[in-house]
Amino acid sequence: MSDQVLVLGGTGEARRLAATLLADGVDVLSSLAGRVADPVLPEGPVRVGGFGGADGLAAWLAEHSPRAVVDATHPFAARITANAAAAAAAHGTPLLRLQRPGWTAQPGDAWRHVDSLAAAAEAVAGYRSVFLTTGRQGVGAFAGLPGRVLVRSVDPPDEPLPAGATLLLDRGPFSVADELALMGEHAVDVVVTKDSGGHLTEAKLTAARELGIPVVLVSRPPLPAGVETVATVEEALDWLRLRPPAAGGRPRR
Repeated sequence: MSDQVLVLGGTGEARRLAATLLADGVDVLSSLAGRVADPVLPEGPVRVGGFGGADGLAAWLAEHSPRAVVDATHPFAARITANAAAAAAAHGTPLLRLQRPGWTAQPGDAWRHVDSLAAAAEAVAGYRSVFLTTGRQGVGAFAGLPGRVLVRSVDPPDEPLPAGATLLLDRGPFSVADELALMGEHAVDVVVTKDSGGHLTEAKLTAARELGIPVVLVSRPPLPAGVETVATVEEALDWLRLRPPAAGGRPRR
């Protein structure tokens, strides 16, 4: 077993974890799926591109024998999370899921929770102007919407857009003032988003609350059974400190 820690994901939590571990002298390899054209890269060594599913990741683990794997991918990266769980179990590698909490409704919020993008599309079919902020993947579920649809994503979607769509390519964080102005400019009367959690894209929820606009929130996919999960980078660091490096590995501060 090596002293290396494999961190999966391009989230803010993944970058913070990698930076802290590197500062502690830990050998860290960050792995990004490569789905974003111009990702924000973490500090230290980075691997871009998939492993080839659960079997490919299991083979990588067998070859490199990292001390642990931390899955800090996006809360909706269900396939990667499932592959990580299967590969770690097959190789006996300690695995931790680092997943930030979802959003919590505040007084004045009008949220409707749905289980899928298809259900979200059905829920907003009667609105005149939809603000769609679910990312580029799965946009095709909304292709049949009859009204105006403002689609915001980091990269252009590969799937068909609604006939009345306006595509806005942009990356957070966004301010409440900017979100208020954007929703006013496009006369938005409903917001659709995934329950990603975190502060980088939370401003749209605050703006919707201030404007009295309802929000359709797509619930997170379930996590694989038996995978230990924490909500913060600090908890992940504590978990890793309970798993010391192999004999001869570099000591940590």
